[in-house]
Amino acid sequence: MTISFENRVAIVTGAGGGLGRAYALELARRGAKVVVNDLGGSRDGTGHSDAALKVVEEIEAAGGEAMSNGGSVTDYDQMVAMVEATTAKWGRIDILINNAGVLRDKSFAKMEPADFKFVIDVHLNGSANCTKAVWEAMRAQNYGRILMTASSTGLYGNFGQANYGAAKLGLAGLTKTLAIEGAKNNVKVNTIAPTAGTRMTEDLFPAEAFAAFAPEKVAPAALFLVSEDAPTNMIIGAGAGVFQAAYVTLTQGKLLTGDDLSPEGIAAHWDVITDRTGELTPQSGSEQSMSILRKLQGQ
Repeated sequence: MTISFENRVAIVTGAGGGLGRAYALELARRGAKVVVNDLGGSRDGTGHSDAALKVVEEIEAAGGEAMSNGGSVTDYDQMVAMVEATTAKWGRIDILINNAGVLRDKSFAKMEPADFKFVIDVHLNGSANCTKAVWEAMRAQNYGRILMTASSTGLYGNFGQANYGAAKLGLAGLTKTLAIEGAKNNVKVNTIAPTAGTRMTEDLFPAEAFAAFAPEKVAPAALFLVSEDAPTNMIIGAGAGVFQAAYVTLTQGKLLTGDDLSPEGIAAHWDVITDRTGELTPQSGSEQSMSILRKLQGQ
């Protein structure tokens, strides 16, 4: 079955290059009308360029429809204005891919609070701003597909990226709540954790690996996760043509009472507490509470 985006309208942030550009081009190739949003700055978030306009020109040269937007995801009013302009032009918004991002890498010991705050603001607050700007329209039309961008750093950690990791894991958490809240209105929300050779990572990959991790090899996952038959509340890793599912799991745990209900009891039963046999994959926070109640009931 061919996945088509005919008659769909998509916004892709950070689409002036790298992953966002790859997403925008492929969405347009499959029929979507695309808003190419990009502030156009360098990877640390400074400066401006006409990157978004160049991607629009690529799409139009291939016969597609697109418009550029230079609004900053950190400015909610600018995101509202982008949504209003999109709706005025094409009547609806079906897809939002939150891809805009910056890096200000340093070890936590050397990181200034301003650099921590800025990275959080662009990745986490920026994605929240864009999502809030489209949320009511998607709920009203009973259709929406939203993709957040996490990373292996957010899921598993990486030296020198405390700010980036905090933001990226925050986005996975935002996804989980919005997937629940959007369900009754057919608004599906997912997370992608891409590994790609882009200007964000160009000094981290050897040349041959940089080519192997082309953004175009991540795009299939992103497009599937915003398609009509997409799942919801998933975290999908993607890189170099390899696709993986990541989960936040919970062990069965151990009920402690009496003298065992103590730090010493935790230490004594640590192996049981952390035993992953039969671990759970809760789909909401309430499922953790229910698993505790089952323990109390002896189940």
